Amino acid sequence: MSAETGARPAEDGWPDIPGDTALTIKVPEADPLVRAGFPAHVTVLYPFVHESRIDAAAHRELAGLFAGHDAFTLAFESFGRYPGVLYLDPWPHDPVVALTKDLTRRWPEAVPYRGIFGAGLAPHLTVANGEGPATQEAAYDRLQAELAPALPLSCAVDAVHLITWDGRRWQDREEYRLGAPRPAAPPYRVV
Repeated sequence: MSAETGARPAEDGWPDIPGDTALTIKVPEADPLVRAGFPAHVTVLYPFVHESRIDAAAHRELAGLFAGHDAFTLAFESFGRYPGVLYLDPWPHDPVVALTKDLTRRWPEAVPYRGIFGAGLAPHLTVANGEGPATQEAAYDRLQAELAPALPLSCAVDAVHLITWDGRRWQDREEYRLGAPRPAAPPYRVV
């Protein structure tokens, strides 16, 4: 999402387009650390397909795809940087990468980050993205030192969220549970 990686000219694929969708993992445990102006999350796939293409059949297909992946835990123990971005590095990467690969195999037109970063970016949780080249190193060094005592964090991941850009903000649209549905426990019989 453009909010994650800073503003870019429209000819480079930014900004977000009304109707854009994304699939994300919410990380509320990290919300107090985020200074980027949006809730803490790890992007699974941005952009996904235009919201007009997400009908009941697509929802069923997404639910089935995600149900085929086990729930997992992400640990956040260290920081990383992309140009203009300070982020938390979620570990392990493999469960998030597996979700992205399954989605792009099924929807090959959903190219991560519109192809701007080649095959995409490694999983990350953006903490800050408002600094320019002249100030980012010193500002992010300070912010990293301030936030480091709050680490490590961990987050149990049992769902992926579909969000939609309405032209002003990202809105939750659907939640897809990871792992096969558990059968209901048989009712107890009173004898």
